[in-house]
Amino acid sequence: MPFKKFHDYLALEKNYSVHTITAYLNDLEEFSSYCSEAFGEGVIDMVNYSQIRSWIIELVERGVANRSVNRKISSLKAYYKFLIKVGVIEVHPLAKHRALKTSKKVEVPFSEQEMMKVFESLSPEDTFEATRDRLMIELFYGTGIRRAELINLKEGDLDLSGKTIKVLGKRNKERYVPLLPFVEDSLQRYLRHKRVVEHSDSGGFLFLLKSGYKVYETFVYRVINNYFSKASTKVKKSPHILRHTFATHLLNKGADLNAVKELLGHSSLASTQVYTHNSIEELKRAYGKAHPRNN
Repeated sequence: MPFKKFHDYLALEKNYSVHTITAYLNDLEEFSSYCSEAFGEGVIDMVNYSQIRSWIIELVERGVANRSVNRKISSLKAYYKFLIKVGVIEVHPLAKHRALKTSKKVEVPFSEQEMMKVFESLSPEDTFEATRDRLMIELFYGTGIRRAELINLKEGDLDLSGKTIKVLGKRNKERYVPLLPFVEDSLQRYLRHKRVVEHSDSGGFLFLLKSGYKVYETFVYRVINNYFSKASTKVKKSPHILRHTFATHLLNKGADLNAVKELLGHSSLASTQVYTHNSIEELKRAYGKAHPRNN
């Protein structure tokens, strides 16, 4: 592995997730391939800004979105910061780089009516797959956990007597999230079916395929997209939109922003505040309907 030391640094010192590390390394490999073709040298440790800028131009001309270009450059920034830290280089080639402008990303949550439609459409069958899919949707909506967090949940993370689950978030940060009664009921039903399909290679993971192996990212996305396509015309129907919906619905009902921050596992309040836009819009509508001078 050409970037093994950087990989180890991200995994052991920075505690980044496997998904994040893979994204960083893929970006470095892509830039390395570009340098090999454009400049005849695939080692990217000693490149200058003009070489990086030529890659940026090539990406833009290929139609890569500015947001994606910025993410790739963030990977390079992290790599060169690491090289400075270990003494390989002295000057950061991206020190004066300014990110490309991007349009504000608007993520529209599901409405309460759409959520009700989804729950009404769930199969009432008492089977492994039906109870698993229901629990998956209810956990996303009932706890706001991330897709990677759900995939990596283990049965040992459940505290049924305390009605909580232990979630391992970004950078291996643990948090405890309460289980609402409707989630708890679904959990009990699913666990009965899970006993039949799990085996010695199931790894103790909570969510399994029918084969007994751990679920994976694409599978979880497909489950969510399939059910929500029947109830919503929104463009994005992903686990992340369910997390967004969880936060928005809590704030619409008057939940404290700091409490929502803790439930979501955000390290700063600024990360949680992005969800307040929809809450404010809901407040405006209620205000407009209720105020005497607006009737």
